[in-house]
Amino acid sequence: MATPSDAVSSPATIRKVVGASIIGTTIEWYDFFLYGTAAALVFNRLFFPESDPLVGTMLAFATYALGFFARPLGGIVFGHYGDRIGRKRLLMLSLLLMGGATVLIGCLPTYDQVGLWAPAMLVALRLIQGFAVGGEWGGAVLIVAEHGDAARRGFWTSWPQAGVAAGSLLASAVLTLMAVTQSEADFLAWGWRVPFLISVVLIGVGYWIRSAVDESPTFKALAAEQAALPRAPVVEAIRKRPWAIVVGGGLKFAENISYYIVSVFTITYVTQKLGLSRGTALNAILIASAVHVVSIPFFGWLSDRVGRRPVYAAGAFGMMLWAFAFFALLDTADPRLIVLACVGALVFHAAMYGPQAAFLAEMFPTRMRYSGASLAYQVTSIFAGSLAPLIAAALLAATMSGTPIAIYVATASLITGIAALVARETRGKTFAEIDAES
Repeated sequence: MATPSDAVSSPATIRKVVGASIIGTTIEWYDFFLYGTAAALVFNRLFFPESDPLVGTMLAFATYALGFFARPLGGIVFGHYGDRIGRKRLLMLSLLLMGGATVLIGCLPTYDQVGLWAPAMLVALRLIQGFAVGGEWGGAVLIVAEHGDAARRGFWTSWPQAGVAAGSLLASAVLTLMAVTQSEADFLAWGWRVPFLISVVLIGVGYWIRSAVDESPTFKALAAEQAALPRAPVVEAIRKRPWAIVVGGGLKFAENISYYIVSVFTITYVTQKLGLSRGTALNAILIASAVHVVSIPFFGWLSDRVGRRPVYAAGAFGMMLWAFAFFALLDTADPRLIVLACVGALVFHAAMYGPQAAFLAEMFPTRMRYSGASLAYQVTSIFAGSLAPLIAAALLAATMSGTPIAIYVATASLITGIAALVARETRGKTFAEIDAES
Protein backbone atom coordinates (compact mmCIF):
# COMPACT_ATOMS: atom_id res chain seq x y z
CA MET A 1 0.00 0.00 0.00
CA ALA A 2 1.28 3.46 -0.86
CA THR A 3 2.31 5.73 1.95
CA PRO A 4 0.67 9.16 2.14
CA SER A 5 3.70 10.75 0.53
CA ASP A 6 3.68 8.37 -2.44
CA ALA A 7 0.37 9.72 -3.75
CA VAL A 8 0.80 11.42 -7.14
CA SER A 9 -1.93 12.87 -9.37
CA SER A 10 -2.43 12.17 -13.05
CA PRO A 11 -0.65 14.42 -15.59
CA ALA A 12 -3.97 16.06 -16.54
CA THR A 13 -4.73 16.85 -12.90
CA ILE A 14 -1.23 18.22 -12.34
CA ARG A 15 -1.59 20.56 -15.32
CA LYS A 16 -4.95 21.74 -13.99
CA VAL A 17 -3.50 22.38 -10.52
CA VAL A 18 -0.47 24.20 -11.95
CA GLY A 19 -2.70 26.35 -14.17
CA ALA A 20 -4.99 27.31 -11.31
CA SER A 21 -2.04 27.95 -9.04
CA ILE A 22 -0.20 30.26 -11.42
CA ILE A 23 -3.37 32.26 -12.20
CA GLY A 24 -4.28 32.65 -8.54
CA THR A 25 -0.72 33.48 -7.55
CA THR A 26 -0.40 36.04 -10.34
CA ILE A 27 -3.52 37.82 -9.17
CA GLU A 28 -2.61 37.79 -5.49
CA TRP A 29 0.94 39.01 -6.02
CA TYR A 30 -0.28 41.61 -8.50
CA ASP A 31 -2.11 43.10 -5.54
CA PHE A 32 0.97 42.94 -3.29
CA PHE A 33 3.43 44.34 -5.84
CA LEU A 34 1.06 47.07 -6.93
CA TYR A 35 1.60 48.71 -3.56
CA GLY A 36 5.39 48.73 -3.97
CA THR A 37 5.27 50.42 -7.36
CA ALA A 38 2.67 52.91 -6.17
CA ALA A 39 4.80 53.67 -3.09
CA ALA A 40 7.56 54.92 -5.39
CA LEU A 41 5.26 56.88 -7.70
CA VAL A 42 2.17 57.99 -5.79
CA PHE A 43 2.02 57.38 -2.05
CA ASN A 44 5.06 59.54 -1.34
CA ARG A 45 3.16 62.52 -2.77
CA LEU A 46 -0.45 61.87 -1.77
CA PHE A 47 -0.01 60.40 1.71
CA PHE A 48 3.21 62.11 2.92
CA PRO A 49 3.13 65.45 1.04
CA GLU A 50 4.79 67.59 3.70
CA SER A 51 8.12 65.83 3.25
CA ASP A 52 10.73 66.51 0.58
CA PRO A 53 10.60 63.99 -2.31
CA LEU A 54 13.27 61.54 -1.09
CA VAL A 55 12.10 61.63 2.54
CA GLY A 56 8.52 61.15 1.34
CA THR A 57 9.65 58.13 -0.64
CA MET A 58 11.38 56.70 2.43
CA LEU A 59 8.18 57.14 4.47
CA ALA A 60 6.17 55.44 1.73
CA PHE A 61 8.66 52.57 1.65
CA ALA A 62 8.35 52.32 5.44
CA THR A 63 4.61 51.61 5.10
CA TYR A 64 5.51 49.21 2.28
CA ALA A 65 7.87 47.40 4.68
CA LEU A 66 5.10 46.90 7.23
CA GLY A 67 3.43 44.45 4.88
CA PHE A 68 6.49 42.24 5.19
CA PHE A 69 6.38 42.35 8.98
CA ALA A 70 2.87 40.89 8.85
CA ARG A 71 3.95 38.09 6.50
CA PRO A 72 5.51 35.80 9.14
CA LEU A 73 2.34 36.04 11.23
CA GLY A 74 0.34 35.08 8.15
CA GLY A 75 2.77 32.24 7.48
CA ILE A 76 2.41 30.94 11.05
CA VAL A 77 -1.40 31.14 11.15
CA PHE A 78 -1.98 29.83 7.63
CA GLY A 79 0.78 27.24 8.07
CA HIS A 80 -0.83 25.92 11.27
CA TYR A 81 -4.25 25.48 9.72
CA GLY A 82 -2.81 24.40 6.37
CA ASP A 83 -1.07 21.50 8.12
CA ARG A 84 -4.20 20.79 10.17
CA ILE A 85 -7.13 21.15 7.75
CA GLY A 86 -5.57 21.32 4.29
CA ARG A 87 -3.89 23.54 1.74
CA LYS A 88 -6.87 24.50 -0.43
CA ARG A 89 -9.11 26.21 2.14
CA LEU A 90 -6.32 28.49 3.26
CA LEU A 91 -5.49 29.42 -0.32
CA MET A 92 -9.06 30.58 -0.91
CA LEU A 93 -9.07 32.68 2.27
CA SER A 94 -5.77 34.37 1.44
CA LEU A 95 -7.09 35.35 -1.98
CA LEU A 96 -10.17 37.05 -0.49
CA LEU A 97 -8.20 38.90 2.20
CA MET A 98 -5.65 40.20 -0.28
CA GLY A 99 -8.26 41.29 -2.81
CA GLY A 100 -10.40 43.08 -0.25
CA ALA A 101 -7.46 45.05 1.14
CA THR A 102 -6.25 46.03 -2.33
CA VAL A 103 -9.65 47.32 -3.47
CA LEU A 104 -9.98 49.37 -0.29
CA ILE A 105 -6.55 50.97 -0.89
CA GLY A 106 -7.94 52.19 -4.21
CA CYS A 107 -10.79 53.87 -2.31
CA LEU A 108 -8.68 55.64 0.32
CA PRO A 109 -8.89 59.40 0.81
CA THR A 110 -5.59 61.28 0.61
CA TYR A 111 -3.68 63.31 3.20
CA ASP A 112 -5.19 66.55 1.88
CA GLN A 113 -8.68 65.16 2.47
CA VAL A 114 -8.45 63.55 5.91
CA GLY A 115 -4.98 64.32 7.24
CA LEU A 116 -3.18 61.67 9.27
CA TRP A 117 -6.08 59.24 8.91
CA ALA A 118 -4.96 58.66 5.31
CA PRO A 119 -1.53 57.12 6.07
CA ALA A 120 -3.04 55.34 9.11
CA MET A 121 -5.61 53.57 6.95
CA LEU A 122 -2.94 52.85 4.35
CA VAL A 123 -0.81 51.15 7.00
CA ALA A 124 -3.74 49.05 8.26
CA LEU A 125 -4.58 47.77 4.79
CA ARG A 126 -0.92 47.07 4.04
CA LEU A 127 -0.77 44.90 7.17
CA ILE A 128 -3.75 42.89 5.94
CA GLN A 129 -2.03 42.46 2.57
CA GLY A 130 1.10 41.19 4.28
CA PHE A 131 -0.84 38.77 6.48
CA ALA A 132 -2.66 37.35 3.44
CA VAL A 133 0.39 36.95 1.23
CA GLY A 134 2.24 35.37 4.15
CA GLY A 135 -0.12 32.44 3.90
CA GLU A 136 -0.47 32.43 0.13
CA TRP A 137 2.99 31.29 -0.90
CA GLY A 138 3.15 28.11 1.16
CA GLY A 139 -0.26 26.90 0.06
CA ALA A 140 0.26 27.72 -3.61
CA VAL A 141 3.57 25.93 -4.02
CA LEU A 142 2.75 22.96 -1.76
CA ILE A 143 -0.51 22.08 -3.45
CA VAL A 144 1.49 21.80 -6.69
CA ALA A 145 4.45 20.00 -5.11
CA GLU A 146 2.20 17.43 -3.44
CA HIS A 147 0.21 16.72 -6.58
CA GLY A 148 3.34 16.18 -8.67
CA ASP A 149 6.17 13.68 -8.89
CA ALA A 150 9.68 13.94 -7.46
CA ALA A 151 11.46 13.81 -10.83
CA ARG A 152 9.83 17.05 -12.07
CA ARG A 153 9.07 18.81 -8.80
CA GLY A 154 11.48 21.66 -9.50
CA PHE A 155 9.77 22.37 -12.81
CA TRP A 156 6.18 22.06 -11.58
CA THR A 157 6.70 24.19 -8.47
CA SER A 158 8.52 26.86 -10.46
CA TRP A 159 5.25 27.81 -12.13
CA PRO A 160 3.64 29.29 -9.01
CA GLN A 161 6.97 31.08 -8.57
CA ALA A 162 6.59 32.41 -12.11
CA GLY A 163 3.13 33.56 -11.07
CA VAL A 164 4.78 35.85 -8.51
CA ALA A 165 6.89 37.38 -11.28
CA ALA A 166 3.83 37.56 -13.53
CA GLY A 167 2.05 39.48 -10.77
CA SER A 168 4.87 42.00 -10.74
CA LEU A 169 4.75 42.18 -14.54
CA LEU A 170 1.00 42.77 -14.50
CA ALA A 171 1.26 45.46 -11.80
CA SER A 172 4.03 47.26 -13.71
CA ALA A 173 2.12 46.96 -16.99
CA VAL A 174 -1.12 48.39 -15.61
CA LEU A 175 0.59 51.27 -13.84
CA THR A 176 2.73 51.98 -16.91
CA LEU A 177 -0.38 52.08 -19.08
CA MET A 178 -2.10 54.50 -16.72
CA ALA A 179 1.02 56.66 -16.39
CA VAL A 180 1.75 57.01 -20.11
CA THR A 181 -1.87 57.59 -21.19
CA GLN A 182 -2.60 60.30 -18.63
CA SER A 183 -1.22 63.63 -17.63
CA GLU A 184 0.63 63.63 -14.32
CA ALA A 185 -2.22 65.60 -12.74
CA ASP A 186 -4.85 63.07 -13.81
CA PHE A 187 -2.66 60.14 -12.79
CA LEU A 188 -2.23 61.57 -9.28
CA ALA A 189 -5.88 62.65 -9.05
CA TRP A 190 -7.52 59.34 -9.95
CA GLY A 191 -5.57 57.25 -12.46
CA TRP A 192 -3.47 55.48 -9.82
CA ARG A 193 -6.66 54.14 -8.21
CA VAL A 194 -7.78 52.14 -11.26
CA PRO A 195 -5.19 49.31 -10.94
CA PHE A 196 -6.27 48.79 -7.32
CA LEU A 197 -9.99 48.84 -8.06
CA ILE A 198 -9.84 46.34 -10.94
CA SER A 199 -8.52 43.83 -8.45
CA VAL A 200 -12.13 43.06 -7.51
CA VAL A 201 -12.61 41.46 -10.95
CA LEU A 202 -9.28 39.61 -10.84
CA ILE A 203 -9.98 38.16 -7.39
CA GLY A 204 -13.37 36.89 -8.57
CA VAL A 205 -11.70 35.10 -11.48
CA GLY A 206 -8.97 33.66 -9.26
CA TYR A 207 -11.45 32.39 -6.68
CA TRP A 208 -13.57 30.68 -9.32
CA ILE A 209 -10.54 28.96 -10.87
CA ARG A 210 -9.04 27.83 -7.56
CA SER A 211 -12.35 26.44 -6.32
CA ALA A 212 -12.13 23.73 -8.98
CA VAL A 213 -8.78 22.39 -7.70
CA ASP A 214 -8.70 19.29 -5.51
CA GLU A 215 -6.92 19.13 -2.18
CA SER A 216 -3.38 17.74 -2.25
CA PRO A 217 -3.48 13.91 -2.38
CA THR A 218 -0.46 13.80 -0.08
CA PHE A 219 -2.29 15.78 2.57
CA LYS A 220 -5.55 13.85 2.10
CA ALA A 221 -3.74 10.57 2.66
CA LEU A 222 -2.10 11.95 5.79
CA ALA A 223 -5.40 13.37 7.07
CA ALA A 224 -6.99 9.93 6.71
CA GLU A 225 -4.76 8.92 9.60
CA GLN A 226 -5.99 11.49 12.12
CA ALA A 227 -3.28 10.56 14.61
CA ALA A 228 -0.65 11.66 12.06
CA LEU A 229 -1.83 15.28 12.00
CA PRO A 230 0.28 17.52 14.25
CA ARG A 231 -1.34 19.56 17.02
CA ALA A 232 1.16 22.40 16.77
CA PRO A 233 2.99 22.09 13.42
CA VAL A 234 4.80 25.43 13.79
CA VAL A 235 6.26 24.40 17.14
CA GLU A 236 7.14 20.99 15.75
CA ALA A 237 8.92 22.54 12.77
CA ILE A 238 10.98 24.82 15.02
CA ARG A 239 11.82 21.98 17.40
CA LYS A 240 12.58 19.26 14.85
CA ARG A 241 13.81 21.21 11.82
CA PRO A 242 15.63 24.31 13.17
CA TRP A 243 18.56 23.92 10.77
CA ALA A 244 16.22 23.65 7.78
CA ILE A 245 14.51 26.90 8.83
CA VAL A 246 17.87 28.66 9.21
CA VAL A 247 19.26 27.40 5.89
CA GLY A 248 15.95 28.08 4.15
CA GLY A 249 16.02 31.62 5.50
CA GLY A 250 19.56 32.02 4.21
CA LEU A 251 18.44 30.86 0.78
CA LYS A 252 15.70 33.49 0.83
CA PHE A 253 17.88 36.38 2.02
CA ALA A 254 19.56 37.69 -1.14
CA GLU A 255 16.78 36.51 -3.41
CA ASN A 256 14.36 38.72 -1.47
CA ILE A 257 16.65 41.74 -1.18
CA SER A 258 17.79 41.76 -4.80
CA TYR A 259 14.27 41.40 -6.16
CA TYR A 260 12.87 44.40 -4.34
CA ILE A 261 15.89 46.52 -5.14
CA VAL A 262 15.31 45.85 -8.84
CA SER A 263 11.52 45.87 -8.98
CA VAL A 264 10.80 48.69 -6.52
CA PHE A 265 13.86 50.83 -5.74
CA THR A 266 14.97 51.12 -9.38
CA ILE A 267 12.03 53.47 -9.96
CA THR A 268 13.26 55.82 -7.26
CA TYR A 269 16.87 55.66 -8.46
CA VAL A 270 16.02 56.34 -12.10
CA THR A 271 13.54 59.15 -11.45
CA GLN A 272 15.08 60.94 -8.45
CA LYS A 273 18.80 60.31 -8.82
CA LEU A 274 19.11 60.22 -12.61
CA GLY A 275 16.24 62.62 -13.30
CA LEU A 276 14.70 60.41 -15.99
CA SER A 277 10.99 59.86 -16.55
CA ARG A 278 8.95 57.32 -14.61
CA GLY A 279 8.12 55.76 -17.99
CA THR A 280 11.81 54.93 -18.53
CA ALA A 281 11.98 53.10 -15.20
CA LEU A 282 8.65 51.32 -15.62
CA ASN A 283 9.45 50.18 -19.16
CA ALA A 284 12.77 48.69 -18.04
CA ILE A 285 11.10 46.79 -15.21
CA LEU A 286 8.31 45.71 -17.53
CA ILE A 287 10.73 44.19 -20.08
CA ALA A 288 12.86 42.58 -17.39
CA SER A 289 9.78 41.13 -15.69
CA ALA A 290 8.72 39.50 -18.96
CA VAL A 291 12.14 37.82 -19.23
CA HIS A 292 11.88 36.89 -15.56
CA VAL A 293 8.58 35.03 -16.02
CA VAL A 294 10.16 32.84 -18.73
CA SER A 295 13.44 32.31 -16.88
CA ILE A 296 11.96 30.99 -13.64
CA PRO A 297 10.52 27.72 -15.07
CA PHE A 298 13.74 27.18 -17.00
CA PHE A 299 15.83 27.23 -13.83
CA GLY A 300 13.25 25.09 -12.03
CA TRP A 301 13.60 22.55 -14.85
CA LEU A 302 17.40 22.82 -14.70
CA SER A 303 17.36 22.08 -10.96
CA ASP A 304 15.63 18.78 -11.75
CA ARG A 305 18.54 17.90 -14.02
CA VAL A 306 21.64 19.06 -12.17
CA GLY A 307 20.39 19.69 -8.62
CA ARG A 308 18.94 22.48 -6.50
CA ARG A 309 22.24 23.49 -4.89
CA PRO A 310 24.36 24.29 -7.98
CA VAL A 311 21.59 26.25 -9.71
CA TYR A 312 20.78 28.24 -6.59
CA ALA A 313 24.44 28.96 -5.79
CA ALA A 314 25.10 30.11 -9.34
CA GLY A 315 22.24 32.59 -9.07
CA ALA A 316 23.47 33.93 -5.73
CA PHE A 317 27.11 34.36 -6.71
CA GLY A 318 26.09 35.74 -10.11
CA MET A 319 23.95 38.37 -8.36
CA MET A 320 26.87 39.23 -6.09
CA LEU A 321 28.91 40.29 -9.12
CA TRP A 322 26.04 41.76 -11.15
CA ALA A 323 25.08 44.16 -8.33
CA PHE A 324 28.02 46.39 -9.27
CA ALA A 325 27.32 46.15 -13.00
CA PHE A 326 23.66 46.92 -12.29
CA PHE A 327 24.30 50.38 -10.85
CA ALA A 328 27.05 51.13 -13.35
CA LEU A 329 24.58 50.47 -16.16
CA LEU A 330 21.87 52.57 -14.49
CA ASP A 331 24.29 55.48 -14.09
CA THR A 332 24.78 55.69 -17.86
CA ALA A 333 21.19 57.05 -18.02
CA ASP A 334 20.87 55.19 -21.33
CA PRO A 335 17.38 53.60 -21.44
CA ARG A 336 18.71 50.56 -23.32
CA LEU A 337 21.42 49.91 -20.72
CA ILE A 338 18.90 50.43 -17.92
CA VAL A 339 16.85 47.63 -19.49
CA LEU A 340 19.97 45.45 -19.67
CA ALA A 341 20.73 46.13 -16.00
CA CYS A 342 17.25 45.03 -14.93
CA VAL A 343 17.13 41.99 -17.25
CA GLY A 344 20.50 40.70 -16.05
CA ALA A 345 19.55 41.12 -12.40
CA LEU A 346 16.25 39.30 -12.78
CA VAL A 347 17.85 36.41 -14.70
CA PHE A 348 20.24 35.82 -11.79
CA HIS A 349 17.29 36.19 -9.45
CA ALA A 350 15.37 33.56 -11.45
CA ALA A 351 18.22 31.10 -10.93
CA MET A 352 17.49 31.35 -7.22
CA TYR A 353 13.73 31.66 -7.41
CA GLY A 354 13.10 28.84 -9.88
CA PRO A 355 14.36 25.99 -7.64
CA GLN A 356 13.34 27.68 -4.39
CA ALA A 357 9.85 26.25 -3.89
CA ALA A 358 10.95 22.65 -4.41
CA PHE A 359 14.08 23.19 -2.33
CA LEU A 360 12.15 24.51 0.69
CA ALA A 361 9.30 22.00 0.37
CA GLU A 362 11.79 19.12 0.37
CA MET A 363 13.35 20.30 3.64
CA PHE A 364 10.26 19.36 5.70
CA PRO A 365 8.08 16.25 6.14
CA THR A 366 4.39 16.41 5.14
CA ARG A 367 3.02 16.87 8.65
CA MET A 368 4.84 20.19 9.12
CA ARG A 369 5.63 21.18 5.53
CA TYR A 370 3.28 24.18 5.22
CA SER A 371 4.47 25.62 8.56
CA GLY A 372 8.17 24.92 8.10
CA ALA A 373 8.44 26.16 4.52
CA SER A 374 6.37 29.26 5.34
CA LEU A 375 8.57 30.10 8.32
CA ALA A 376 11.77 29.81 6.29
CA TYR A 377 10.27 31.87 3.49
CA GLN A 378 8.40 34.56 5.42
CA VAL A 379 10.48 35.30 8.52
CA THR A 380 13.44 36.27 6.36
CA SER A 381 11.31 38.87 4.59
CA ILE A 382 11.31 40.98 7.78
CA PHE A 383 15.07 41.51 7.48
CA ALA A 384 15.36 41.28 3.70
CA GLY A 385 12.76 42.48 1.20
CA SER A 386 10.84 44.64 3.67
CA LEU A 387 13.82 46.83 4.47
CA ALA A 388 15.64 46.66 1.12
CA PRO A 389 14.01 49.69 -0.58
CA LEU A 390 14.17 51.67 2.67
CA ILE A 391 17.85 50.87 3.25
CA ALA A 392 18.64 51.60 -0.39
CA ALA A 393 16.81 54.93 -0.22
CA ALA A 394 18.70 55.85 2.97
CA LEU A 395 22.05 54.94 1.39
CA LEU A 396 21.16 56.98 -1.68
CA ALA A 397 20.15 59.97 0.44
CA ALA A 398 23.42 59.78 2.39
CA THR A 399 25.82 59.21 -0.51
CA MET A 400 23.93 59.93 -3.76
CA SER A 401 25.76 56.89 -5.13
CA GLY A 402 24.73 53.38 -6.12
CA THR A 403 27.98 51.77 -4.93
CA PRO A 404 26.97 51.36 -1.25
CA ILE A 405 23.71 49.79 -2.40
CA ALA A 406 25.66 47.39 -4.64
CA ILE A 407 27.82 46.39 -1.65
CA TYR A 408 24.66 45.77 0.36
CA VAL A 409 23.21 43.46 -2.33
CA ALA A 410 26.56 41.70 -2.86
CA THR A 411 26.95 40.98 0.86
CA ALA A 412 23.46 39.51 1.03
CA SER A 413 24.23 37.40 -2.06
CA LEU A 414 27.36 36.00 -0.44
CA ILE A 415 25.29 34.86 2.55
CA THR A 416 22.75 33.16 0.28
CA GLY A 417 25.47 31.53 -1.81
CA ILE A 418 26.98 30.00 1.33
CA ALA A 419 23.52 28.80 2.43
CA ALA A 420 23.07 27.07 -0.94
CA LEU A 421 26.43 25.32 -0.59
CA VAL A 422 25.75 24.02 2.94
CA ALA A 423 22.17 22.89 2.20
CA ARG A 424 21.50 19.19 1.59
CA GLU A 425 20.80 18.25 -2.01
CA THR A 426 17.17 17.06 -2.27
CA ARG A 427 16.66 16.67 -6.02
CA GLY A 428 14.68 13.54 -6.90
CA LYS A 429 13.68 12.60 -3.35
CA THR A 430 10.09 11.46 -2.92
CA PHE A 431 8.05 12.84 -0.07
CA ALA A 432 7.84 9.28 1.24
CA GLU A 433 11.63 9.23 1.58
CA ILE A 434 11.63 12.66 3.21
CA ASP A 435 8.90 11.61 5.65
CA ALA A 436 10.78 8.40 6.47
CA GLU A 437 13.90 10.41 7.36
CA SER A 438 11.90 12.35 9.94
